[in-house]
Amino acid sequence: MENPDNNQDGLRSSLSNAPSFIETQFPVAKASMESYKERTAKQSQTLTGLGKWWGRKPLILVRAALLGLLMPASNKPEKDREIFLKILTMDEEGLLRRKNKPIPTARLVEELLKLPPSVQKRYFDARADGQQRAFRKLSKEEKDELQMLVFERMSYAEKITYCSRPEQIDGLSPEAWAEINDHLGTQASNLSELVQELGEKRFGHRPRVGDAFCGGGSIPFEAARLGCDVYGSDLNPVAALLTWADLNIVGGGKEVIERVESARKEIYNAVEKQVLEWGIEQNSLGWRADAYLYCVEVTDPESGWKVPLMPSLVIGKKTNTIARLVPDPHNCRYDIQILQGVSDAEMEAADLNVTDKDSRVYPPGFAHSTPIDIIRKGLRLWENDDVIPREGDVFQERLYCIRWIETVTDDDGKTHEIKHYRAPTQEDQKREEKVLSLLMERFDEWQQKGFIPSRKIEPGYNTDQPIRERGWTYWHHLFTPRQLLMLGLLSEHLEMIRSDPIAQIGCLLSLGKCADYCSKLCRWHPRTIGDKSEQTFSNQALNTLHTYASRTLLSLEAPWFSNISSVSNVIHGRAYVCDARAIAKHNDLWITDPPYADAINYEEVSEYFLAWYERVIKQVFSNWYTDSKRSLAVKGNTTDFRQSMVDCYRRLTEKMPENGMQLVMFTHQDAAVWADLSMILWAAGLRVSAAWTIATEISTALKEGNYVQGTVLLVLRKRTNNDPVFIDEINHEVETEVRRQLDSMVHLDDNSDPNFGDADYQLAAYAAALRVLTRQPIVEINPEKEILRERLPGEISEVEGLIRRAVKIACDHLIPKGLDSDLWKSLGPMERFYIKGLEVESHGEYRSGVYQELARGFGATEYDALLESGKANETRLKSASEFGKKMLGGYAASESFSDSLVRQCLFAIWLTEKNEETRTGLDYLHTELRDAYWSNREKIIGILEFLASLRNVATMEHWRKDSEAAALVAGAVRNDHV
Repeated sequence: MENPDNNQDGLRSSLSNAPSFIETQFPVAKASMESYKERTAKQSQTLTGLGKWWGRKPLILVRAALLGLLMPASNKPEKDREIFLKILTMDEEGLLRRKNKPIPTARLVEELLKLPPSVQKRYFDARADGQQRAFRKLSKEEKDELQMLVFERMSYAEKITYCSRPEQIDGLSPEAWAEINDHLGTQASNLSELVQELGEKRFGHRPRVGDAFCGGGSIPFEAARLGCDVYGSDLNPVAALLTWADLNIVGGGKEVIERVESARKEIYNAVEKQVLEWGIEQNSLGWRADAYLYCVEVTDPESGWKVPLMPSLVIGKKTNTIARLVPDPHNCRYDIQILQGVSDAEMEAADLNVTDKDSRVYPPGFAHSTPIDIIRKGLRLWENDDVIPREGDVFQERLYCIRWIETVTDDDGKTHEIKHYRAPTQEDQKREEKVLSLLMERFDEWQQKGFIPSRKIEPGYNTDQPIRERGWTYWHHLFTPRQLLMLGLLSEHLEMIRSDPIAQIGCLLSLGKCADYCSKLCRWHPRTIGDKSEQTFSNQALNTLHTYASRTLLSLEAPWFSNISSVSNVIHGRAYVCDARAIAKHNDLWITDPPYADAINYEEVSEYFLAWYERVIKQVFSNWYTDSKRSLAVKGNTTDFRQSMVDCYRRLTEKMPENGMQLVMFTHQDAAVWADLSMILWAAGLRVSAAWTIATEISTALKEGNYVQGTVLLVLRKRTNNDPVFIDEINHEVETEVRRQLDSMVHLDDNSDPNFGDADYQLAAYAAALRVLTRQPIVEINPEKEILRERLPGEISEVEGLIRRAVKIACDHLIPKGLDSDLWKSLGPMERFYIKGLEVESHGEYRSGVYQELARGFGATEYDALLESGKANETRLKSASEFGKKMLGGYAASESFSDSLVRQCLFAIWLTEKNEETRTGLDYLHTELRDAYWSNREKIIGILEFLASLRNVATMEHWRKDSEAAALVAGAVRNDHV
C-alpha cells in the first residue's frame, strides 16, 4: 500500500527507509488458510501445551507479518510475491516439501477421471464394460508420480490438508535460497540468517521486536524463533509467565524439555504413590476411579422435597448410560440410580425428563416448577474455611455417579480397560469423607504456604458470577475437596524441584492445566465417541454449573503430561511484567494485539490461574508482582480506555527509531471501530501505511456459511510530516489513493488462486483513506480531543464519514466481472448493491458484515428487503424465483429497486422459468418497458447475461434454473428486432 521506490531494482543497498512488502501487498488468502490450519490443530499447536490463554494469534500469521515488515518492496511486485511465498513455503515447491500425507485412493480416482483417457490408461486397468476405475499394480515411482499429478491439480486449500505446517519442516532447498538471495541481495541459508541480514540492511543490526501486550506469547516466540532480539511484556503476570515459558521452555531446546519431563514424572509418581496408599481412588474390586459426577441439590419451597438439579439424565452416549430418579417419600428426596446399556428410547426419555430447565426447578412427580432465582434468595456467602456447603445452605452438593476403570488381562496376555458407571455406595461415601478429612488436616498449612489458593475473589464483570450465583467468595470455593486435595498434592510437590526454576515453571504450568480441567466449572460431556469432562474455560467466563465432573489423579495424567513442543533451534528472548505506558526498552518493530473493544476480561479470568501460580512466581521472579492490576488494565471502550490506548501507543512510538514500524492486530467490526482506533494511533504520532484482514477462524476456501472472525493487520509508521492541511484538500487525494490501491490489488490477483477476497477490497478502501488522513495534521481535527469527546448516539465523526466515502468510492470502482462499465455507471444504488452482492455471494462470501459494508458504500438504505437470509453466517440475496412477484413496480427512472431495470429483468426470468416459455419473459419486457425497451436493449442483455453466468458457479446452485432462464431471455432479447 506504500509506493515502492521505482528506482529500486535489486535490493543490495541500504533499506533504511524502503517500503516493506506488507505495505504494498500481502497474500491474504493463503495466510488465512494457513492460519486456519494451525488453529484447527488445537492441542498440537506449538504453544498450547504450556497453558490456557485466550485469543493466541497463529504463529504462521506472526511469521508472515514479521517477514512482511522486514522484506523490502521492489519495483517488481509479482517477483516480490513469488519470493515472499517461497520464504514461507507457500509456493509450489514449498508445498511439495511440506506434503506429508498420501492422497486417498478415492480422491485420486475422482481427479483422474477428469483427465483425458490417454492419461487414465497409465494408471488404470481397463474393465470389460470399458470403464477404467481399477488401479493396475503401480511401481513406487508411478505411485509417487500419481500423487504429484493429483496434488498439483488441487486448490491451495485442499493441498494444505495433506501438508505439515510451515513451522514443522526443516527449511528450504538450496535452490530456493539461491533464488531468494538473488532477489533480496542477501547470502542467507536459513530464516534466522535472512532475518539478520534484512535487519542489518534496514536498521543496521539484528531486528529488535517488542510486544507490550504479549498475552499467550505468540508474537515474542515467533519473532525469537526467526532470530530477532525479542522483548515481551504484559501488565498481567499470567501472560508474562506464559510468554517467559514460550521463550525458555519451548524455545529452550531438547535438554530443557527433558528436564521438565523428568520433573513432571517425579512429581506425578510421588503423588500417585500417596494417593494409592490412601486408597481414595480404588474400590474393593480393584477398580480405579477416573471421574466423579456431582450435582447441586436444592429444596423445592412448594413441596419440601430435595431435588437434584439435572439438566440432562444422560451420562454416557457411547455406553447408553442414564441416571434415573426414584422417589423416596420417607425422606422427601430422590434416589439416583445409574443404569448402563439402556435402550435408545430410554436414552431419548432421559434427555427430556429433566429437573433443571430454563432456570427453573421441576421436581419429578409434581406439576409445578420454581424459578432458581426464588431459591437463590436464601444464598449465603461462603467464608474462607468453607470447602463444602454447610447444613442449611440453599445449594447442597451431591455425588451421584462414579466412572470406574477395570483393567482386564486377556488369555493372550493383552490388557484392556472396561468402563463402569456406578451409583456411589456406602464405601464410596466413606472415601469421600476420608478425602475431606485428609484435606482439612492440611488446609490451613497449605493455604499459608501457598499450595492451594487463599485469595479472595474480587468482584468484577466475570468474577461476580460465582459470588452472585453460588456465594463463592474465595478461589478455592470453585473446587471440591477431592479436587483441592489432588491439586494441592501436586502443588506441594513442586518444592521437590525448587532448585531447577525452569523445570519448576514447566510443572507449575502443568498444574494450571490440571486446574483448568478439574474444578466445579467443568461440565460432563456425554459423547458417542467417549464421554469426558470439559475444561473450566471452554469459553471466556466463570459459568457455575448444576452438574459437574471431577477428575481423579488417574484422569489428570493427560493434562499434567500435556505435550510441550520443542523447537529445533534454541531461541532467546526476554519477558517481563510491565505496564505498556512505562516501557523503557527501544525496539525497531512493535507488533501488538491490544485488548481493543475486547469481550475478554483477561485481568479477571486470569486470576483463576494466578491463585495457583502466586507462590512460585514470587520464588522464581523476585522482581515480579503477583497482582492482576485490574485498576490499570486497558479495556473497554470508554474515554478513559481510549486515553490509555493513546498513552500506550505514544510510549511505543517514542521507543522506536524514525524508520521503525508498528503492526497492530485487532478484530475488524465496522467503520466506527476503525475510526476510533485510527484516531488513537494518529494521536499517538503514527500514520497508517497498510491494512489487511486475515481469517483466523475458518478457511477462506471452506465457505459453507460458517462465521469467519477476521484479524486486521494495521501497519503503521511514525508521522513525520507536520505541515497542516484542510480536510477539503485531502478529499480528492483519498479518492485517488483508493483507486490506486484497488487497481494494484486487482493487478496482483490471480483468479485461479486469488490473493484477496471481497472483504479485502473493502478493507483496502479503509486503509487507503486512513493513509491519507493520518499522513499529516488536519486543521479541523484534533485526534486526541476527538477520541475523548462524548458522542451522541448515531453521530458520525469526520473520520468515520471519510472512511465511509472511501468505501463508496471502492464500491463504484470495482465493476463486477463481465459487466460493461457504462452499464454499471447507469445502475442505481440498489441495483448496484444487488448485482455486486451476487458477485460477492458467488465467491462463497456469507458474512453479514460484508453485505452491510456494500450497502453503506452504495447507499442502499433498504437492502434488507433484497436478502433471502440475513443471518450472520448465512447472508445471501434473493434469486429471481425467490422474488417472484414481490417488490415489483412499474419501470420508472427512480432509485427504488422495485421500479428498476434489474427488477424487471428478474421478473422476466421468473416468468420464463415458471411457464417454461421464453416468449412470456420477452413479452413482459416489451409490455412493461414499452418505448424504453429499445433504448435499454443493450443494458437488458448485459444484466441478463451477468445473471446467466451464475449457472456455472458451484456456490450458486439455488440460481441454476433461474440463470438458465436468464440465458434464454438474453438470447431472445439479442435476437429481437424491430
